[in-house]
Amino acid sequence: MPPSCNGSKKESVRFVLVLSNMKGQPLTTVHAKGRASVAIPKGHDSGADAARRALETVIASLDDSKAEDIVTLNIAGKSALADYMVVVSGRSSRHVSAICEHLISDLKDDGFRNSRVEGLETGDWVLIDTGDIIVHVFRPEIRVFYNIEKMWATPDIEEETLH
Repeated sequence: MPPSCNGSKKESVRFVLVLSNMKGQPLTTVHAKGRASVAIPKGHDSGADAARRALETVIASLDDSKAEDIVTLNIAGKSALADYMVVVSGRSSRHVSAICEHLISDLKDDGFRNSRVEGLETGDWVLIDTGDIIVHVFRPEIRVFYNIEKMWATPDIEEETLH
């Protein structure tokens, strides 16, 4: 038996996994030193409780930032992307950016640190993905053009009517 497998807790083991594509070139490398019981840290809440708590944080932050026309859509049964989608408007590109920076700060303060942000540089349409909630912050004319509320607000279809 190798010395790293003898059960001693003082010894550390380094595992290296290299994934490669068809041509044998490495795509990514994963390192783990010692024993890692959990690869992804767990949050304080789980499932629906975490989503509701995040939604409360998002709505409060948007209200504080004077975001306009706040629409919340429950997409839990419609998509595996998230539980809720929030769509809001800012008055200008600068207001959109300020809303998003304030929201990101509030999410971090409440423990939602893994938010992904796209479009913050331009301030026309910013997408913030917290995992449980997707927030779209638009300038008004961009929001009217894409009209994503209408796309996601489709009525629920009962299973008996599917063919």
